[in-house]
Amino acid sequence: MRNLGSIGVCVAVFVSGCASVVPQEVTRSQLATQAGEDRQSALADIEPVRGPVSLEEAIARALKYNLERRTRMMEEALALNQLDVSKYDMLPRMVAAAGYSERSEFLTTRSIDSVTGAPSLANPSISSDKKHTVGDLGLTWSLLDFGLSYYTAKQNADRVLIATERRRKAMHLLIQDVRTAFWRTAGAQKLRADVRKAIELAEDALVDARKAEAERVRSPLDSLRYQRQLLENVRLLEAIEHDLSTARVELAHLINAPLALDLKVAEPRESVNRRLLDLPLPEMEETAILRNADLREQFYSAKIARDESHKVLLRLFPNLSFNLNLKHDDDRFLVHNRWNEAGALLSFNLLNLLSAPAQKRLADAGVAVADQRRVATQMAVLAQVHVARLQYASAHQQFTRADAIYTVDERINRIIGAGERAETQSKLDRVSSNTTTILSLLRRYQALALLHAAASKLQATMGVEPTLPSVRESSLDELKLVAAEFLRQTQGEP
Repeated sequence: MRNLGSIGVCVAVFVSGCASVVPQEVTRSQLATQAGEDRQSALADIEPVRGPVSLEEAIARALKYNLERRTRMMEEALALNQLDVSKYDMLPRMVAAAGYSERSEFLTTRSIDSVTGAPSLANPSISSDKKHTVGDLGLTWSLLDFGLSYYTAKQNADRVLIATERRRKAMHLLIQDVRTAFWRTAGAQKLRADVRKAIELAEDALVDARKAEAERVRSPLDSLRYQRQLLENVRLLEAIEHDLSTARVELAHLINAPLALDLKVAEPRESVNRRLLDLPLPEMEETAILRNADLREQFYSAKIARDESHKVLLRLFPNLSFNLNLKHDDDRFLVHNRWNEAGALLSFNLLNLLSAPAQKRLADAGVAVADQRRVATQMAVLAQVHVARLQYASAHQQFTRADAIYTVDERINRIIGAGERAETQSKLDRVSSNTTTILSLLRRYQALALLHAAASKLQATMGVEPTLPSVRESSLDELKLVAAEFLRQTQGEP
């Protein structure tokens, strides 16, 4: 009774300890400490930016240092580790066990004769020590567990390949975002000084216009109209400045550079051509069917569904298991303290016969859904190839047109600038001309960014990507060469 009382006290203490667990909010100091450590971890082992960043270097830095890409690579490594672990499930189970037993009294028994019912012994007999230890080393192998583990390992192998395809898709989107952000940053870098000068010129002209209005040099209506045109130009210029201000931060985030860094880009020599448009559509479709990341993922998902159907059917079969045990017990009343056991067991859940038709229908439905998803994805990918090609052709035409408009506006601006210096043109004409030229140049860079985004989307739809070595082991210069070779597929000499 005393032992039972002690056990009861221990159980009560344990239960009360479990009941005392309450939610604990993270403190400010913990958040600040963890945030500092996370920032250091995010920027650890990153080669600092030295000088202006080229497009090839931006792509290489994104491939090597981008945090989202690192996450995808870690997810792929996690899936690979799960595959390694699942392989061991096919091995027999070997269990080692040891125990200790203690009684307050000896294990005392009486026995009777099975024929007469009379006591076979005059006195009760002791058959076990009060205290003794046991040991057991057992090897068990189940045929059903082996089959299930085999198909599970095959599924995990396909999940590794799915993680690889998702990493590829994330890389395609990353390259597309980097190319777009790079050209937006290049436009902001090119236009920043011109926008500030144009705003200053407009504000000076606005001051002169208000002074002329106060002195009644011209009619009040003409003066107000003049001021409104100036204010409209200032509004456009400020909107352009605001739109360009975020490009540098976006690019710095994509390449995992310090956000406060005054990032400069080295604008490459522009040589946009129609190389992608020269590819025949059937060749594009064939390439997309063979290499598109989404479609390849659906192929692996269909394989997983088929393996799952095999597992469902396998559970309907009888199970054959074998066991081998090496046992030890130091009980002094035993004649043999060490002995071996071996056995085989055939078992079958008879209720599986009732659920077999439903299980079969479930397995077939899972395979049918996976196949339908694959068919739908394939048709969607083919449609995406046609749409992406049309978008690239449209973006190419828009850039060509925007470039021609900027060329004309820039020539007009030079002529008006010379006229304003010769006092044959007003400041309003100069401000309006500057604003128009800046807006044309902005649209040109926007069209160029859209052109690169369309090219990346078309390449991603076809599954075209850089041939990457090991990103962790490769240097930044090696990745820059890979990125440069990849860009030659859509850039180069016209």
